[in-house]
Amino acid sequence: MKLTEKLKHEFEDKVNGLGDLINKRGLGSGYVTKAKKAQRNANIALLAIGALAVVGIVTWISKNNHDE
Repeated sequence: MKLTEKLKHEFEDKVNGLGDLINKRGLGSGYVTKAKKAQRNANIALLAIGALAVVGIVTWISKNNHDE
């Protein structure tokens, strides 16, 4: 590997490592973590509501078909 390519690769690794460190421990990282958890919980709640709605609609339709 040429010297310039090696230096470029090492520099990119150090910059990426620094970026990861800032993401984990930097200013506002706690808020980002809380926001990700809140978004995950909202997605789970929406999925559960959707599943319950489908089950409810299927039950309602099958009950109406048995009545007729």
